[in-house]
Amino acid sequence: MTTGRADTDPANFPEIQTGGSLMIAWQIKGKRVLLVGGGEVAATRLVHLLSADALVTIIAPSPLHPEVSFRLQQFPNSLTWIDRPFMPTDLLDHPDTYSLVLTAIDDPVASSAIYNLAHQLKIPANIADVPSECDFYFGSVHRDGPLQIMVSTNGKGPRLASAIRKLVAKALPRNAGRAIEQMGELRKELRTVAPEQREGKRRMEWIKQVSDAYGWEDMGEMTGEDMKNLVAWYKKQPEEGEEDGVVVPTPDELRALRKENKKEDVVQKKVDAHQA
Repeated sequence: MTTGRADTDPANFPEIQTGGSLMIAWQIKGKRVLLVGGGEVAATRLVHLLSADALVTIIAPSPLHPEVSFRLQQFPNSLTWIDRPFMPTDLLDHPDTYSLVLTAIDDPVASSAIYNLAHQLKIPANIADVPSECDFYFGSVHRDGPLQIMVSTNGKGPRLASAIRKLVAKALPRNAGRAIEQMGELRKELRTVAPEQREGKRRMEWIKQVSDAYGWEDMGEMTGEDMKNLVAWYKKQPEEGEEDGVVVPTPDELRALRKENKKEDVVQKKVDAHQA
């Protein structure tokens, strides 16, 4: 696969800064995660896991942190609680059950033992407050609908990550999440209009043109009617001077269509009433 970049000058290639983490959006939906611990840290881990639609087995003796207890009631189909301390057989007897192992307990020795056991079974693990025994970190996350932004300090300063995340969130457009949701719906609608594989390049170019033509506010305020009117332009033939195969209305043109449709509806209702 090629990105279309033709530059062959190494001086223009992206700089590699080693020592970082691989930042990925891991799809953990419907997969089983083992969480050892039921305190305050475990509660914060549950926020991340439940937001990603994971299935979580919690192993911890009672009493649980109030938030953990609340989550058990809130998500009964996603959470399973085993009321006792962790036992090695919890992993050894179920080597293929868990996609992740997390510990959130105040016992460094037990935490390290769980980490080593997870590694033995080749299961990625995160040991709270022990960066050297973490295959991955939980960063500070800003969430707005489909938009997720994570700030990580690679385990060096979680509070600093939180402060930076708040600064980033303040700089975002007010309705960024809504605009992204709309763009996703537009792409989905476009595939129903032009599902053929041969349309792939043209679809990508058209979406690019829409992204350039419509700002955050325009996308965020787009109605279902606007979406249908916009997609209808995809099939229009370009006029002289326009890029071949790509026709995108301006936001003003799209809003004008909305008004025209309302006028047509009023006229049609008057005609129908007169004929009746």
